[in-house]
Amino acid sequence: MPIEVSAPTESARLRYFDDLVEMIVLRDVLDIRRVRQRGLLQGLSRRLAAHTGQVLNVASVAGELGSEARTLSDYVKLLESVFLIHRLPAFARMLGARLAKTPKTHLIDSGIAARLLGVDRRRLELRKPATLTEFGHIVETFAVNEILKQAGWSELPVSFSHFRTSDHKEVDLVAETRDGTVAGVEVKASSTVKDADFTGLRLLRDRLGEDFTAGVLLNLGRRAYRYDDRLYVVPMDRLWKPSES
Repeated sequence: MPIEVSAPTESARLRYFDDLVEMIVLRDVLDIRRVRQRGLLQGLSRRLAAHTGQVLNVASVAGELGSEARTLSDYVKLLESVFLIHRLPAFARMLGARLAKTPKTHLIDSGIAARLLGVDRRRLELRKPATLTEFGHIVETFAVNEILKQAGWSELPVSFSHFRTSDHKEVDLVAETRDGTVAGVEVKASSTVKDADFTGLRLLRDRLGEDFTAGVLLNLGRRAYRYDDRLYVVPMDRLWKPSES
């Protein structure tokens, strides 16, 4: 007789994320170093969730938490060492361009980010701007993490970074091979496409010329199509579902 396995309930899923954060923040970190300010570490975890997919200003976060920047920077490194977060370096190949040099910070799991921020279906249905902004960063983190994970299967070594200029033209993820070939991925938590969504990808394409192979706009729509020269719109679910064509 087959055994039926029921799907976990919503409360069970939430407890899983709570337990996972507790294990990482308290047990694993304490295994590495004796941390006196556990509350600060937990507060930092929530702030890191709020900044996932963004450039992290440690001094600003330290001010919010009433801590010294040096202490907080040390704690960020600790949380990176236990794989709660990872940092995506800045792309710096384009000479002559004023590029940001600070890495972006991503939580290692978008589900943990959502739980720490309290972003769930009920809050999303209210469609408050602050919640939708948080959701956008969580979706970016999900897509970036999924691509980095799948790149582990590639026989061709690929390095990853993010691209951002001083006037805020950006590409969420840049993939580069050893021969200098570059592709860009921009992530939008929307089902609609605006021409402005391609600003960073176009800049990357025009500056790199033939070294730029493709730019992809990942979004929540259902159609995949060519938008412009070497620029494409691709549904987010193609990250885990094969093309139907």
